[in-house]
Amino acid sequence: MISPAVPVNEVERLNSLKELDIFETLPEEAYDSITKLASYICKTPIAAINLIGSEQSWFKSKFGTELSGSSREISFCGHTILEPNTLLEIPDTTKDERFKNNPIVTGDISIRYYAGVSLLDNKGLAMGTLCVYDSKEHFLDEDQKTALKALGKQVEILFELRRKNKKLEDLKLEVDQNNKILTEFASTVSHDLKMPLANIILTADMLKAKYNDQLDKQGLEYIDYLKHSGLTLSDYISGLLEHYSSSTTNSVLKEEFFLNDLLEDIIDLLQIAENCEINLPDNNLKLYGNSAALGQIFMNLISNSLKYNNQERIIIEIDCTENREFFNFSISDNGIGIPREEQTKIFDLFATAAVADRRGRKGHGIGLSTVKKLIESLGGSIQLTSEKDKGALFEFSIKRHEAVD
Repeated sequence: MISPAVPVNEVERLNSLKELDIFETLPEEAYDSITKLASYICKTPIAAINLIGSEQSWFKSKFGTELSGSSREISFCGHTILEPNTLLEIPDTTKDERFKNNPIVTGDISIRYYAGVSLLDNKGLAMGTLCVYDSKEHFLDEDQKTALKALGKQVEILFELRRKNKKLEDLKLEVDQNNKILTEFASTVSHDLKMPLANIILTADMLKAKYNDQLDKQGLEYIDYLKHSGLTLSDYISGLLEHYSSSTTNSVLKEEFFLNDLLEDIIDLLQIAENCEINLPDNNLKLYGNSAALGQIFMNLISNSLKYNNQERIIIEIDCTENREFFNFSISDNGIGIPREEQTKIFDLFATAAVADRRGRKGHGIGLSTVKKLIESLGGSIQLTSEKDKGALFEFSIKRHEAVD
């Protein structure tokens, strides 16, 4: 018997196998189907997907045997990965110097035939083999060899998918951790800055009330500017906290509610001016879902329609339709609109459009990103149709859920 040599790229190969994170994992149907098919096509009683570690070879999948692997020094597949682009076939192991005294050949198992193809990663490093065994002398014809190689390619595809999925899972874990840190940071900032900002705003009001007749026009403007800056920063902090906490909003218990009742409550909260006309849907739909999240979405969109509008009479139209899968909403206005070149980034966090509201102020780029995040958490999507000075139309959907008795 001759033990298999160590490949020249052994360190890189083992690192790649470690990244695959598949050694000693539970059986999976996708792999088991391949070994069963390999046994059938090659007319051999045993087939396996064999991973070659530093000291052990281990069967990720096996058919026709109770073995789970062997030490690497007696592994047939350890020889196969030395020439990773070549199918290794041993018709009679008792006549091959590498295997004839191998305990797998001479022992109770008595393997007389072996054929295997290497399973490569995207850099050509061999993770292991797809192999077939028999207890008697055997030969594969060309069609069987081609089929075994093709099945090996399918295993490689499964390996690559696993590798990509693991990277996505690791990335998601990292993103979730970063979001947790950002949420905690936003909460801390909100708590630590809200009170000082409130004091600044209150002090500005007190100064104006107490010293109004002693200050000139410019002095009063400075106080107004101080208050306005405090309110703007307070809104910014609140919006930031709202954005990072919105991912948990969807966990609120679902309930039945009427859309128009929800919209009327929002309108009351916004204290709509007399020059504003808001037309609600004719059909007061009963919905089952997260009323808090939907209310937050409409609160943001209606507020924007009010702020970004320079018409003497503001008109806002709200509509809703339904189908078997979604509730579909729209809200349009006759405001200043959003230029087309700005629309691709309007839902990005901290992205601000070039347009300013009716008071000449620009947004902080948090509100619409929060709206999009909420809608996506509800299983829907949002689109914008708008032109400068021709108003804006937001259309969005949320996934429909059936009420549970």
